[in-house]
Amino acid sequence: MTMSVARIAAVFAAGVLLTGLGACSTLHQTATPNPSFYALERAPATGARAAGPASAPASALSGAPTLIVEPPHAAAGFDSPRIIYVREAHKLEYFAHSEWVDPPARMLAPLLVAAIEHTAAFRAVALTPSAATGELRLDTEIIRLQQEFGIPPSRVRFTLRAYLVDARTRGVLAQREFEAVVPAASEDPYAGVVAANSAVQTVLEELALFCAEAAGGWRNAQ
Repeated sequence: MTMSVARIAAVFAAGVLLTGLGACSTLHQTATPNPSFYALERAPATGARAAGPASAPASALSGAPTLIVEPPHAAAGFDSPRIIYVREAHKLEYFAHSEWVDPPARMLAPLLVAAIEHTAAFRAVALTPSAATGELRLDTEIIRLQQEFGIPPSRVRFTLRAYLVDARTRGVLAQREFEAVVPAASEDPYAGVVAANSAVQTVLEELALFCAEAAGGWRNAQ
């Protein structure tokens, strides 16, 4: 009888121990790192850019068009806050604990306006929705924004398609696809975010020049 009680006690103690270990294992498995959130931001102004937007004589701006910037769209798969990376062609994957603070298309909108305003090629640049009306309209779409892993170092590829449209005739005045590829400093999401901001800045500078040149052609044709 004594041996039976001792055996039962041992079995009970072992069961409690296993239950405790199981609970610790469950807690360990469910404890996930807090997500990190990143932004696409305007590059800090340096040199001549620090003085603000380029200025032009009022007489020159009097004949300049007003540009209406539509909110950018994004291709399927790139329309969420998830940060995308690629290890195999045609296969999009997402970092588990790193995200954008907002979908890239939303973050891009004010950056577009700021970059184009700096050219001083337009009387005004307005982001819709807005009560402003304009002679020209800019439509954009993010084709891809992804960190590509393969041959080190990884790199970020940003591709943007743009259409400049005559708002009165709805005819396309100019269209172009812009792309920038920037190497990442290390193989992690943060380095990818830094490279993404650099790639976006490069594309925005090219886009702003594209819009200014197309607006100049439009003015000459009037």
